[in-house]
Amino acid sequence: MELDLKGRSLLTWLDYSSEEIRYLLELSKKVKKEKKKIHQRFIGKTIALIFEKRSTRTRCAFETAIGEEGGHAVFLSTDDIQLGAKETVKDTACVLGRMFDAIEFRGFKQSVLYDLVNYSGVPVYNGLTDSYHPTQVLADVMTIEENFGHSTGKHLCFIGDGRNNVAYSLMVISAKLGINFTIITPPELKPDKDLFEKCGSLSQSNSAECLVTSDINAVKGADAVYTDVWVSMGEEAVKVEREKLLLPYQVNKNLMEKTGNKNCIFLHCLPAIREEEVSAEIIDGPNSRVWDEAENRKHTIKAIMLATLGLV
Repeated sequence: MELDLKGRSLLTWLDYSSEEIRYLLELSKKVKKEKKKIHQRFIGKTIALIFEKRSTRTRCAFETAIGEEGGHAVFLSTDDIQLGAKETVKDTACVLGRMFDAIEFRGFKQSVLYDLVNYSGVPVYNGLTDSYHPTQVLADVMTIEENFGHSTGKHLCFIGDGRNNVAYSLMVISAKLGINFTIITPPELKPDKDLFEKCGSLSQSNSAECLVTSDINAVKGADAVYTDVWVSMGEEAVKVEREKLLLPYQVNKNLMEKTGNKNCIFLHCLPAIREEEVSAEIIDGPNSRVWDEAENRKHTIKAIMLATLGLV
């Protein structure tokens, strides 16, 4: 199967069909198998990497994915450019679109991405916003499929802040691919109602379930347990309150045993704070797949760029 995705941006998986996501997953697996071969598919291609928020995996994944195949990435922090300060996002987009083949943005507002798309004229990739983290969850699903052979029909549980950008993106991609998805979160942190209902409808059409509950026991039967930090960037003011609220939702040995599945894997987008959202014995234990997951960021991002720049 080969689809034409040239010129497409990636802001959220809501904009992609199940078939298109599946195509990118298969391309990601192909790219990973080829990782020791020398290719030069990005020769003459450039990407602007705009970062309002710090990053390890996202920055490294984009830079190495394009750089090792002859392309060039330019890192632009908010200390380096005038984005949203002395210059409007529109003006920045117009300039970058004239100089680069693609733009990645990692920051706060999802709306910035839409301005970049509307005025740059080149593919724009969401490297994380307060709303979504689509490149992360493509790597997450790839990791699940590497472990189980497939993801359709599997049970994925996200435990923690149900309004989290990773939780939202997992909910969307699971609904599109027929993965049974459960968010286990305190009532105070339930996801947006409209998005949940939309994902619920998508899940049903793909013979899967999308659930939200505060009951830890809902982890029973899970094939993969996922968590993220309790306090996202920009939420430092609520740290004490959030930690108190989420303490009962720590992923530890007791919680993993509740799955009743000795083959259940543990996932985390990283960075992780050991002994807060996850105990050290779980993240560093035999069922943890966080390092595979981190590596897969590179392969999935390379696949996305290859497809949307028309280089497949």
